[in-house]
Amino acid sequence: MSVTINAHQLGRLIARTTGHIDDDLTPALHGIRLDADAKYLYAVATDRFTIAAARYHHHRPDSEHTAPAVPFARTIPAASLPALREWINTVPGHDPVTVTPTDDRLRFTAPAGELAITSDPDADFIDWRGLLRGIIEQTPDSEPVFPALSTRLQARWASADAVVRVRATGDHRPLLVAGEDFLGAQMPTRARRDGFSTETDTLATLDDVRTAWHDALALSPATTPQAALPVPPRPRPRHDVTKDIGETAADLLKQVLRSTQYLVVADNVDETFAAHATAGVTAWAAYRYLDALHTADPHLAASVVAETAEQLDDGAISEWAWEAATEAGHDPQKWQDEDDKRRTQHAAQPTPA
Repeated sequence: MSVTINAHQLGRLIARTTGHIDDDLTPALHGIRLDADAKYLYAVATDRFTIAAARYHHHRPDSEHTAPAVPFARTIPAASLPALREWINTVPGHDPVTVTPTDDRLRFTAPAGELAITSDPDADFIDWRGLLRGIIEQTPDSEPVFPALSTRLQARWASADAVVRVRATGDHRPLLVAGEDFLGAQMPTRARRDGFSTETDTLATLDDVRTAWHDALALSPATTPQAALPVPPRPRPRHDVTKDIGETAADLLKQVLRSTQYLVVADNVDETFAAHATAGVTAWAAYRYLDALHTADPHLAASVVAETAEQLDDGAISEWAWEAATEAGHDPQKWQDEDDKRRTQHAAQPTPA
């Protein structure tokens, strides 16, 4: 079975899981497992203390549309990952990459090139589906949950998603981590008083923490973050462009509603009417494109919003548009000449009495 995924998404699967690879003392886990079924291509890695599984809804090649789905699972050895990442970086992000297992190779085929890496079809890997299912189905302990977590391991979730949800069901049970098309877990650690070999845990319970900080915290009454933290002195100026994807989407929808409302109440069709019509249509199209991009790849959508905000703040968007049009093979000078001609003809028309 072959599956097809664009180069950007393949690189993202690798990036979201590579930090969880075990060292070479455990050969079976020293790499990333690519696991395909009829719907998704998964990338899975674990170092026995954390596990990360990212997925992408793949497309099967046209020639296989009527063939029954045959799942495959192959491990990409850690030693081959630098070459794979370098190859992916040479492929345009939107180009399709077909992943095909052969007898002893895993082949990555793009329109302009191919990479084959050694992959043992008989290599063992853990039953990651069963493991994650067991963690999801854990029932919470009746006692208060207060697990100790390694901050070194927590840093690995930065590549998982911009926002993740977590669930702790017991002090000695894995912590569940869930993101968009991402599932993982982290084992608790044994809390120690310091970085040495002592087994003393001075903060084993919430009461221990409360006691340790009592003298400092007792000086103030308990408040909520909303009450304790300062409120920004003023809202974001209207001319400032937000880099937040949620605010960007909201701003686009506001523009659509503002423009369409003007079209409803306008008394006559004039230049302002035409400007609102154009603004409303453009804002709605931009919102739909942003929503689709965010659904396909939240990280890429956030990156595009932030980069676009910087370009808008720069103020030279006409130069950016000119360069983009030229790079796309268009003739922006011809567009400008046509616009100038239309304006000249319009100005030459007699004004109605």
